[in-house]
Amino acid sequence: MGQSHRTLKVADRIKVIVAQLLETKIKDPRLGFVTVTDARVTGDLQQASVFYTVLGDLEERAATAAALESAKGAIRSALGRELSLRITPSIEFFEDGLPESALALDSLLAKVHEQDAQVAALRKNAEYAGGEDPYKAPRVIDEKP
Repeated sequence: MGQSHRTLKVADRIKVIVAQLLETKIKDPRLGFVTVTDARVTGDLQQASVFYTVLGDLEERAATAAALESAKGAIRSALGRELSLRITPSIEFFEDGLPESALALDSLLAKVHEQDAQVAALRKNAEYAGGEDPYKAPRVIDEKP
């Protein structure tokens, strides 16, 4: 079942607030170049999942994950002030697999283009399997009285 209008609004608000906090308030040297890509909230608004991407290698991504984990309390407090909900949702951070998916897709597309070029090259010298006209000509019955 799809999310209600309210949960979608709250999730969108959380996405914006967290992105602003990471840009302005959270001063952790481990925090890399982070982009908040999505936020989702459970129907009861108890838990929020925040998805992000980070530029860099495995080490920088791990450092960013640790920085986000340690800033979770401060981020949740700020969310509580901004959202004015009865209960502030708990937050979980998830690294978005978008860049890896894009790279995998690019590599697949490159392979497909390469195979298309091979097929085109083979097609240039191809001959018909059944000759130019693969259909049998109709038999002509010679009717002599």
